[in-house]
Amino acid sequence: MGFNCGIVGLPNVGKSTIFNALTSARAEAQNFPFCTIDPNVGIVPIPDPRLNKLAKMSKSKKVIPTSLEVVDIAGLVSGASKGEGLGNKFLGHIREVDAIAHVVRCFDDGDISHVAGNIDPVSDIEVVRTELLLSDLATLDKRIKQFTKLIKTGDKKQLEVLNRCESLKEAMEMGKMASMAIADTEFKLFSDLHLLTAKPFIYVCNVSEEMLSDESEHIKAVEQLANSDGTSAVKICGKIESELSELDVNDKHEFLSHLGLKEPGLNNFIREGYRLLGLITYLTTGPQETRAWTISKGSKAPQAAGLIHTDFEKGFIKAEIMSFDDLVTLGSEQAVKEKGLMRIEGRDYIMKDGDVAHFRFNV
Repeated sequence: MGFNCGIVGLPNVGKSTIFNALTSARAEAQNFPFCTIDPNVGIVPIPDPRLNKLAKMSKSKKVIPTSLEVVDIAGLVSGASKGEGLGNKFLGHIREVDAIAHVVRCFDDGDISHVAGNIDPVSDIEVVRTELLLSDLATLDKRIKQFTKLIKTGDKKQLEVLNRCESLKEAMEMGKMASMAIADTEFKLFSDLHLLTAKPFIYVCNVSEEMLSDESEHIKAVEQLANSDGTSAVKICGKIESELSELDVNDKHEFLSHLGLKEPGLNNFIREGYRLLGLITYLTTGPQETRAWTISKGSKAPQAAGLIHTDFEKGFIKAEIMSFDDLVTLGSEQAVKEKGLMRIEGRDYIMKDGDVAHFRFNV
């Protein structure tokens, strides 16, 4: 599994349409609020052109990409943090995901109603942000009360944590997302709170076909807000992605070429998700299968091996590492060895994106 991502936003912004397109699933997509009640979950194979090249070289029987789990969560409305609409369910489901893709509608369409009556993506973002912040503040309040009681009973060990909680609360009351208010060294301190605004965000601008090649004022406004939040915004045309999801590979290429696009919007979305979550991919290849594996940037060789099987990590001896570029350029594993480009790495080796690995282990 690569990572899982919750798709959120106001009702009728195109969440379920984009979910359907990304997963080729069929979640309900209708022109009324709360059409999605229970979250729909889909698994998306992550496109990686390196796999087919390796599989051809190794004459692999199977090709197994890594994947993205996408969760389509009910539309949010103002007051969700107090239980309005499906607020409590919404907030419960979103706590379980690694990252949040916040879909905002940037196109006009008289046939599709907007819950606020007009198209204003920044205002839509503020509604969702406010509800997430209010929910997090309620969570922090509970923690502050808990530590205050402990300190009154003589447990002074929690004083520093209490001070940090109060400082974080003050920043969030000023509208600052937890992800921007918590220092990198402090994330473990607050990890058990599962703060919604501490999760990585990607803003997804749902645009019309014409807007894919133009920067409208709506899109510029979202990109500016994303920059201030320390995150990013991507453009996806839900309608086009939906049509692409129903085509075979050859027709997809022809359709994209006709539109002047190099790739589906999904590809850029995945890249941004990997970047925000600090993920990389390493590869394994052989006659049985060629496979992609997702790990956190900074993972060491035994951790990467453990993803294949726990015994690989427990009995790790060494890793034989080649770069994908070297292997493809030279044409075979033997040629890489002869050039002295296959490396024998130990327990402290930090894996890199595009490493092709063979792990040696003994249990």
